Amino acid sequence: MEDLFSEAAERSLERTAPLAARMRPRTLDEFVGQRDVLGPGTMLRSAIELDALSSVILYGPAGCGKTSLARIIAGVTMAHFTELSAVSAGVKEVRSAIEAARDRLGQSGRRTIVFIDEIHRFSKSQQDALLHAVEDRLITLIGATTENPFFEVNAPLISRSRVVSLSPLTDDDIREIVHEALADTDRGLGGRATLATEAEDRIVLSAGGDARAALTSLELAASVAVIDESGMRHVTFEHVAEVTQTRQLAYDKSGDVHYDVISAFIKSMRGSDPDAAVYWLARMIDGGEDPKFIARRMLIFASEDVGMADSQALLIAHAAVKAAEFIGWPECRINLAHAVVYLALAPKSNAAYVAINEALTEVRQGPARAVPDHLRDRRRPGADEYPAYKYPHGYPGATVEQQYLPDGLEGTRFFRPGGE
Repeated sequence: MEDLFSEAAERSLERTAPLAARMRPRTLDEFVGQRDVLGPGTMLRSAIELDALSSVILYGPAGCGKTSLARIIAGVTMAHFTELSAVSAGVKEVRSAIEAARDRLGQSGRRTIVFIDEIHRFSKSQQDALLHAVEDRLITLIGATTENPFFEVNAPLISRSRVVSLSPLTDDDIREIVHEALADTDRGLGGRATLATEAEDRIVLSAGGDARAALTSLELAASVAVIDESGMRHVTFEHVAEVTQTRQLAYDKSGDVHYDVISAFIKSMRGSDPDAAVYWLARMIDGGEDPKFIARRMLIFASEDVGMADSQALLIAHAAVKAAEFIGWPECRINLAHAVVYLALAPKSNAAYVAINEALTEVRQGPARAVPDHLRDRRRPGADEYPAYKYPHGYPGATVEQQYLPDGLEGTRFFRPGGE
């Protein structure tokens, strides 16, 4: 009787679940996107189909299919599937799952797959609790995370697993998912809603590669559309615009997107492309990046990449730093854009950057070298016996030939203007 009630409750939950949950793919053939890691013949797909999966950590942005893939594995594997959430589970729950896996393996020989969503939220002690079970293959771990596992997951756990990187879904992938939701009469909106072309474009654009966001937008837009005499909801651009007022592109202030965008920003300025540099600046502004961080990176760039080719760039970048500190958002975006365009268009030279790096290498790896006697402080005892120092201002053009580098480095050139 309890099983009947449980099944009825499960069916009721499926009917009332959000569209994004109802439209989760049930098989690998229904899974959309990630063809490079899940396409026919790939290692991961073969391992899933052969039910020979080893421990993996699925790493990718929200809405790219990590949880859906884990649910598919749960549906095809002969192993027992246990799902935990790092948000609510602790060491006690982890150890309980491991002990149950041990009993299951000993009594029936059945393997156990443990899926942990948001595994990056586990503390070090919680992750450590998994180590021996994963190493001894008592369990097969599937971890899902939006954060770079090489930073957020313990190295010993990483070494015992395979990291699978999933990408944001493409616009074509999102369109395919939306079309399937509109065609499916059982789980989706088939026979109950239509979608105008411009409305579809708006959903795809606002989703930013997130299938969950796209299906949520579709469901909300359909809910506000008027039902006609035939019971059909005709979703227009206005309906979608009402429920997707702004698009928030993926951005994190300390994770991979943060580093990828700042890298693209620097490389665009180095490549003398002001349009690209301003675009990446806008991405950081829209993502809520600290303006002082952006300005500091520009200050470094002014010496590292513009350098002696235009020393005025350092002053411009320093002014941007002061503007970021004094003015802040939103007005300092204008100051930053001013400096970005100047730095992107400025002539480039990394001669000073190369010079200090090569000099540091010599200092750190070369022998200890004494200061030449004629350059030493004349106030020290015995200085009267040192060779005479030639004062450059006493010579024509304020220059005079004498040794300035330590013995053994005579003639060495650290600074080479123009990349000589």
